[in-house]
Amino acid sequence: MTVVVSGVGVVLPRARSAPELMAPVAEAPPVEPKDLVGRKGLRYKDRATQLAYCAADAALRHAGLLDDGGLRVPGGSVAVVASSNYGNLDTICRAIDTIAEQTAAAGSAMDLPNASSNVIASSVAIRFGLRGPNLMLCNGATSGLDAVHWAATLIRGGRASRALVLGVEPDNESVRAFTGGARTIDGAAALVVESGESAAERGASASAVLGDYVRGAGLGRTLERLARTAGDRPALWHLPEQRAAAVPDTLLEGVDRHDLAEVFGLGSGALGVLQCAAAVGWFAQGGAGPVYATAGTDADDASAGLALHGRAAA
Repeated sequence: MTVVVSGVGVVLPRARSAPELMAPVAEAPPVEPKDLVGRKGLRYKDRATQLAYCAADAALRHAGLLDDGGLRVPGGSVAVVASSNYGNLDTICRAIDTIAEQTAAAGSAMDLPNASSNVIASSVAIRFGLRGPNLMLCNGATSGLDAVHWAATLIRGGRASRALVLGVEPDNESVRAFTGGARTIDGAAALVVESGESAAERGASASAVLGDYVRGAGLGRTLERLARTAGDRPALWHLPEQRAAAVPDTLLEGVDRHDLAEVFGLGSGALGVLQCAAAVGWFAQGGAGPVYATAGTDADDASAGLALHGRAAA
């Protein structure tokens, strides 16, 4: 079954569209969610959830699934798969500090819902009425690409006709303390993926086609497996989250490289979703040939890779 990308939402300080991920604006203020989705429903929601609302709204509208009257397809047909490694870290740290300094009884009742690791996926589903399968991934470097893969798996398995995939990471003191001072993207990206048949029935155009996905130990071996299954040599390679100089020149030698982290900051759980959105932006600007999105290291740690193709591949 062909799985296509039919909608993209990008909410970053320096990029508000897929093409801008490849050519960001020079400077921009932090994202202000109330300016994008209004104030309603934002109170008591953590920043990661607020950012996810903005990206979800943009992606669903881009895909033609949402308008001012609400969702245009049955809610049960849309799954939600979200990825964030630091999403509610500030809430957890605040709760722990309160318990340590006072007692559990001193905790805020408003913080309690936000203390669950699946708060982003569940809150987005409730806000937009998406009643399909609901998953939250928080599994390190590969989390974003894994989320895209599981969304495609849900569609191919007949669990949903389409899925909203979210990647979001907030920037705050708790996150910086955990990452050693590194700043995250403080933003979100979202994709709507669906079967080619579903998109055709709606008259929706495909922005990209999801190709092969592989996961294993070590970036080099993951790239070798992806090259064998995907076939064509990539025209563009989105680098894993590490300094570009740390990626050996011998890997995909001669292929153009793009490092989103160098431009936008630590993507972590959102990186894979950002990479897929950036591939859509590259195709929209006339890019041709497969794009590889990758996460992980060249050591024996978990690595993942996904090939994406332009809409003509459908």
